[in-house]
Amino acid sequence: MKWLLILFSREFLIRMSLLFQPIINWYFKGTTFIDPIDGNGYRKFLSYGYDKLRKNALSPGTFSLERHRLLWLYFERKTNLLNSKIRVLHVAPEQAFYKKFKNILSWDYITTDLHSPLADVKADLTNLPFKDNHFDLILCNHVLEHITDDHKAMSEIYRVLKKGGKAILQVPMDQNRVHTFEDFSITDSKERTKYFGQYDHVRIYGVDFFDRLEKVGFKTEKIDFTAELTREEIDRFALPKGEWIPLGIK
Repeated sequence: MKWLLILFSREFLIRMSLLFQPIINWYFKGTTFIDPIDGNGYRKFLSYGYDKLRKNALSPGTFSLERHRLLWLYFERKTNLLNSKIRVLHVAPEQAFYKKFKNILSWDYITTDLHSPLADVKADLTNLPFKDNHFDLILCNHVLEHITDDHKAMSEIYRVLKKGGKAILQVPMDQNRVHTFEDFSITDSKERTKYFGQYDHVRIYGVDFFDRLEKVGFKTEKIDFTAELTREEIDRFALPKGEWIPLGIK
């Protein structure tokens, strides 16, 4: 899996995975793991990662990663968002969620990205083409670590979110790190992987990520949903124990 991530672009891999997904899904059917997004069982999940491969990370059915399955369970068990009549913006739409979210009839669902073939609107996150106070829910997962001016991107998300609206803003975060580390002189892909965990990341966030969100106006919550799950559930769904879901509220 690692060599595929290095050799091919994200856009190409998305297109190819859409083509071969039914075959991969069938081949890995089993009972060891469950993907809560499609409800199916699999004999194994695939390893995944740019720097270090994580075992049992990628579901063959939806191509969900640990963070996707965690977020889906949180939506299902702790919120009514999946059943609400709301306007939703999905930034850099993940394939794991795309079909599910498209089929939620109560959602007015819009996707945006600069390059993704799944994007309805091609746009830069630091300059969104949407009105102020427009969306009830914004999903922006593992995007901000790619953007040099993350303050501007956060500000734009805040601007287009309705008052009282919510933003899910997952990022790779070192929860033992107090301060975010960024050094824009690091441009070599190998060096970025070494320091930031992936060749196209420009920082590694610390727990001050929440301070950054609050500086643009958000009220924030650190949601540790795995604390409410059993060890058996964490293992069966292959979840990242202790990982926070960052929530921003306008």
